[in-house]
Amino acid sequence: MKITVVTGNAHKAVEIAAFFSGTIEVMHVALDIPEHRSKDVGEIAREKARYAYDRLHVPLIVDDTAFSIDALNGFPGPYAAYVLGAIGNAGILKLMDDVADRTARFTTAIAFSDEHGPRVFAGTINGTIVYTPRGTGGFGYDPIFEVNGRTLAELTLEEKSAMSHRGRALAAFLDWFLAKDEPGWRRD
Repeated sequence: MKITVVTGNAHKAVEIAAFFSGTIEVMHVALDIPEHRSKDVGEIAREKARYAYDRLHVPLIVDDTAFSIDALNGFPGPYAAYVLGAIGNAGILKLMDDVADRTARFTTAIAFSDEHGPRVFAGTINGTIVYTPRGTGGFGYDPIFEVNGRTLAELTLEEKSAMSHRGRALAAFLDWFLAKDEPGWRRD
């Protein structure tokens, strides 16, 4: 079985391929997709999948992730990638100076699209913002987001895939994909 993963983020493509290892062969396509604006990452992912399918005409998945910090009223939310590029982890930690409530969450929406249209699968992981970045693995906010005493950057790729927001969304997609039985559906 094969699936096309559409993302401009090579790190995401590696994580997704590692998650599907031995189950689904992943083909990575980097495609410039206009960013739909919404507070709902599911809606953003759905529109990205629709756009990508209209251009590529192959069954595919895309994702979108929100990083929400409770003390910052959910900021940066679905604008996580933009904020990371603008102020980075150092900027987030600066915003969190003297903030006691450090709870946060990641939510990823995986959208699959084929000729039947998009379908969305979501996964969430709760954690806290650390005071100092830790770890050398992962990417993005991983060095400042802690779950069960370790940042996502301190986990191996396999550990992260097994428990992360993206891993949870991918697991929901995979369960559906492997059980999918629609007229005209083929898994090649």
